[in-house]
Amino acid sequence: MSGSTSGTFDLTSFEPEVAEKGGPGAGLGRVRITKAFRGGLSGTSTVHMLSVADTAGAPAAYVAVERFEGELDGRAGSFVLQHSAPGSHGERLAIRVVEGTGSGELEGLSGTFAIHQSEDGAHSYVLEYTL
Repeated sequence: MSGSTSGTFDLTSFEPEVAEKGGPGAGLGRVRITKAFRGGLSGTSTVHMLSVADTAGAPAAYVAVERFEGELDGRAGSFVLQHSAPGSHGERLAIRVVEGTGSGELEGLSGTFAIHQSEDGAHSYVLEYTL
């Protein structure tokens, strides 16, 4: 079965764990983020993100894993998303469901995830999935 679902989410916490300015050049960071989802996804997630800032201190790239727990269109379970943003200069952010991580009624889930941020900072998402 294939489907598409959408909704909104809020960041409920943003906890920097490590900030390393390093030597000359890029700075490295690590952060833990929690989110609350509404819409087709109803539940919470925890994100563990590693990031790099360019020499001017602007975001340059990040990778992250995110565990979602709750419901997808009424089916209970959990799954993990993998984020990869190779840069902040026009490169495309890719987020996918890590196959083999679905549990409960979400076992076998695969798909792609898109995040949209409006000018006022609100976040929405679209999950294209196969189950």
